[in-house]
Amino acid sequence: MEIRREDRGPRLIASRTHKQLIMRLFEMEVPEIYNGTVEIKSIAREPGLRTKVGVTARQEGIDPVGSCVGMRGVRIQNIVNELNGEKIDVVQWSSESEGFHRQRALAAQVVEVQLRDDEHAATVIVPDKQLSLAIGKEGQNVRLAAKLTGWRIDIKSATALLDEERAQAEVRDAADAEALATEAALSTAKVETRKVRPDSMVMYQNNRYGPLGDDLIGETVQLRATSQKLNIYHNDRLIASYMLDDEEEKKDEDADEEKAVEE
Repeated sequence: MEIRREDRGPRLIASRTHKQLIMRLFEMEVPEIYNGTVEIKSIAREPGLRTKVGVTARQEGIDPVGSCVGMRGVRIQNIVNELNGEKIDVVQWSSESEGFHRQRALAAQVVEVQLRDDEHAATVIVPDKQLSLAIGKEGQNVRLAAKLTGWRIDIKSATALLDEERAQAEVRDAADAEALATEAALSTAKVETRKVRPDSMVMYQNNRYGPLGDDLIGETVQLRATSQKLNIYHNDRLIASYMLDDEEEKKDEDADEEKAVEE
């Protein structure tokens, strides 16, 4: 980390919390890393607590994870002992998005991985019983996995995903039903014509709607209204939609009723 020049000679300052310490310890304990047949691609560390190491083989036929762990876990245990019990997860590394499934960076059972390459983000679905394990204490496990892979990771349980998909389906169904109802209402709605006023507005039920644009001033437009929305067309093309004022609409209905009673 630093070289200090002192009267007795230079003093070298090393840090046990630096993630490069992990690299050097693996080089000391794993011959395949020292000679380059296994490569450490990424390290994510919370010193004293947990470290995740992504490794890959540079020679066919070599198991990079097995090489780091060693027979009966001897190699990795030596490193853990040197770090005073800091936990270490060694995972298969892949820089490609489709390799995300194989990395097992979460050290938990994974049901499904939904990748969003444009956002460099992933939603990982795990069994309900594995949710706490995947997230880790105070989010440590998923946080390290995100640092290791360089992806933003969202963890969801299978039940939560099912509930979310069901809610989304209900929203879609409601939107489809509303669209069908609107389409049916528009197909039977009375068509009224108006000329666009000099201020680029049109009048409907004593209310002004717009502006529609200076190029439409003096032009004739068609109005077609449902119970909630006013659609304005020009040359059979929808150019604007406005929500109707419920209070104004109620006033108009009351006025129509009063007129009917008087008649």
